[in-house]
Amino acid sequence: MVESEAAEGKPVARYLEIELWLREQTRTGTPGAVLPSEAELAAQFGVSRMTARQAVQNLAQEGLVERRRGSGTYIAEKPHHRREGILASFTEDMRLRGMTASSTLLDASLRSASVAEIEALDLADDAKVVSIQRIRRGDGVPQSIERAVLPTSCAAVLAADLEHGSLHAALHAAGHTPMIAQSWISARMPTPGEARHLSLPGQREPLLVERRIIRDQDNLPVEFTESAYVASRYVIDATFRITDPPVRPAGR
Repeated sequence: MVESEAAEGKPVARYLEIELWLREQTRTGTPGAVLPSEAELAAQFGVSRMTARQAVQNLAQEGLVERRRGSGTYIAEKPHHRREGILASFTEDMRLRGMTASSTLLDASLRSASVAEIEALDLADDAKVVSIQRIRRGDGVPQSIERAVLPTSCAAVLAADLEHGSLHAALHAAGHTPMIAQSWISARMPTPGEARHLSLPGQREPLLVERRIIRDQDNLPVEFTESAYVASRYVIDATFRITDPPVRPAGR
């Protein structure tokens, strides 16, 4: 590790020295605060601008700093962590963080189901579905674009306030209480439309994409959702158990 090398008197690469200093600024500083420019860092540490740029780029890739073209480098907002093992609606998730959830409704309609939706919700081949698409916000900051698909037996949710209320609460009121979810997570870059809706500069910010199927109290699939989160603003925590730990040699 860099810290131990420094403690042992070993030379530390200059860009790592700058990284350590910048990490401390992001740890103790205020999100949105401006950081020294590459030219200022180069002068402060007596290195080339290329060396300073490498340090800044490394932290930008980790989501610790935000580079704004023509403006400067800023301490990034701290990402929100979602606790593992708990099926909470986005509204409840934001409330637990002390934040206010809100949404912009992009679509709420009935349409024909796709092949993937038919399979996920166990529908007939010619079935229709309830389609709901929203921009989800925490304290006004866009966190994700959510695309939810439900069977027509849940069509009563279309009468609910889906901009200020919870879809899960609307499902419960309609007699379908969300009970268990199966999810899988991947990552991708945003489309131009997603970048615009999520207030992302260009299309360089990756998205953390969670797809999940939710079943109700009768074990019936009632929701098939894709939520595309801004990776630097939202983190999903997970703990894994090692099933086959290595066997320790005898006598040790």
